[in-house]
Amino acid sequence: MRISLINGSPKLKNSVSSILLEDLTGCLGENAEVVNFGFHSPAISKEVVGELAKTEAWVFSYPLYVDGIPGHLLSCLIQLEETHIHNPQIHIYGIVNCGFYEGIQAGSALKILQNWCLKTGFIWSGGIGVGGGGGLAMMPKLESGHGPRAPIEKALAELSDSILKKEVREDNYVSVAFPRFLYKMAAQLGWRQMIRENGGKVKDLRKTWD
Repeated sequence: MRISLINGSPKLKNSVSSILLEDLTGCLGENAEVVNFGFHSPAISKEVVGELAKTEAWVFSYPLYVDGIPGHLLSCLIQLEETHIHNPQIHIYGIVNCGFYEGIQAGSALKILQNWCLKTGFIWSGGIGVGGGGGLAMMPKLESGHGPRAPIEKALAELSDSILKKEVREDNYVSVAFPRFLYKMAAQLGWRQMIRENGGKVKDLRKTWD
C-alpha cells in the first residue's frame, strides 16, 4: 500500500505535525510505502499533485488555527479541488494538534477536512484530535504505553491499523497523560520566556489591541 503523509504545518522543521507523522510512520512499519510531502506554503507543484494521485491514502497532519485549518493549507486544498484527481478510491485521514489541553477542540478543523472530501469526492475516513500539542515536542518518548505521550501513541497505532485496512472510522479525541493544571502552568511559563526572548515584557501578554 502506498500512503501519502502530508505535513500541513507552516513550520519548516520541529513542528508537532511532523512529530505525529513520524510516530505514525513507525506504526505503519514495513506494511506500507510511505511518501512524505510538506505543504508549508499556499501552493503545491504539478509534480506533487501527480505523486499524490499515485497513492491510495492521504494523511493530513496540521495544527489548529482559530478553530480551523491554517490559511496556506486551505489554499492547497482549493488547488487540489481544481485538479483532475477526484479519485473516489482515495481515503483521506486527518491528524489535528492543538495547544488546548482537550483534543475535542480540534473537532471543527477535522470537520473542515471532512466537508472538503464531500466536495471533492474523496473518501473521508476519520481522524484524531490531539490535545496538549503545545508541550508534545518537549515530552520524552518512553517505552510504548508509558509516559505522557502514551494516549497519543495508542491513538496513532489504531489510526495506522485503519489506514492499512482502508477503514472508515469515527473521529477520535485524545490528550496527553499529564495533569491539566500542570500543563497550563508550563504553558504560562513558556509564554513568559518567549516574550522576554523576543524583546517584550510579561505585562504585554495582557494587552488588548484596538
